Amino acid sequence: MSLKVRAILVLVIGVVMGLSLSIGGGILGTERSPTRQELSWEQAQLFAEVLERVKRDYLEPIDDAELLESAIRGMVSGLDAHSEYLNAAEYRDIRISTKGSYTGIGIEVAEVGNTIRVITPFAGSPAARSGIRSGDELVAVDGRAIDTSRLKDTLNRLRGSVGSVVTLSVLRDNVVIDHVMRRQIIRVVSVHKEFLSPSYGYVRVNQFSENTAREVSRAVDELQDANGGMLEGLVLDLRNNPGGVLDSAVDVSDLFMDSGVIVTADGRSLDARFTRSAHRGDILDGAPMVVLVNSGSASASEIVAGALQDHNRATIVGTATFGKGLVQTVMPLSKGRAIKLTTSRYYTPSGDSIHKVGIKPDVLIEETPGFPDLSLTGVLDREADAQLIEALQQLQARAVMHSDAQ
Repeated sequence: MSLKVRAILVLVIGVVMGLSLSIGGGILGTERSPTRQELSWEQAQLFAEVLERVKRDYLEPIDDAELLESAIRGMVSGLDAHSEYLNAAEYRDIRISTKGSYTGIGIEVAEVGNTIRVITPFAGSPAARSGIRSGDELVAVDGRAIDTSRLKDTLNRLRGSVGSVVTLSVLRDNVVIDHVMRRQIIRVVSVHKEFLSPSYGYVRVNQFSENTAREVSRAVDELQDANGGMLEGLVLDLRNNPGGVLDSAVDVSDLFMDSGVIVTADGRSLDARFTRSAHRGDILDGAPMVVLVNSGSASASEIVAGALQDHNRATIVGTATFGKGLVQTVMPLSKGRAIKLTTSRYYTPSGDSIHKVGIKPDVLIEETPGFPDLSLTGVLDREADAQLIEALQQLQARAVMHSDAQ
């Protein structure tokens, strides 16, 4: 066994035994049993044996640091589908995404079939100024072909320092067009708004970042100012919204509620157990709401849909949501690294866990052309508008009848 592997073995044994001591003495109040000690040594020795075999016999030489990082990744990712180890660059990207800004060219992209296409260039961004259009297919970054199976890598290559130059090649009408741009700070707008008809508003939330609740509040205020008074109803579109910051979902829910529990969570640590409740102040003053969801609505989106549904504040329309009822906490480590670890299971106000179940809509509407994927089309379907307005008007009529009955 090499000296380096011996050193690693000593380190691993120390860590494993340290964990065993904590488990044996700190919690149970008794000394570690010999069986547990022997098991810890055996596990550490197995790790070192595998490490040595890989270093000695794998097809190509592997750096010790790279090998150990892979081992750490495997350890954390093996816990569940949502926990992961983050190197310094990955941790930086997560912090950027939650703050709603980054340095790049300003485009929203998605996988469509076997291609990566532009959903929309952000207004005023380098992409918009260079003439990139919705529907353009991304084919290369700085002359390097795009691997359609590695969307995250593509996005990372489009980012960089402010003022640096990047060339994005897109395919449009069977012609490849090169766009040379300088990166700048991009402010991500996660909320879009418009009128469905006079007095009925539409707000779409693409993701939940730190600024989302403020953006939703501003969008509703602007719609009400343009309407010259309170809206008669609102459609909140959470379709294909993968989630984001939990506190942001709580704050968005709170915008439309006067009281009541929004979400509760339970975990092993004290910080992992909490309850979030609404404060007085419904920005719609009780006007009817429809929340659109589908199988792409996950995590933070499900917190909002679940809270508004359980308190009868909104009618949930669409198909069952994704079903991610776990909370991850990002824990910083040394040298700019971190782990994203599942720490809690959350529950809707009714006490239900939606993990692997999802939120069941009040009105089931399959994803037909009448209810298009707005993240791909960027426009509202007029037939869908009429259906939604009718649903809102029916809700309003029921609310009036209920009020009269009281």
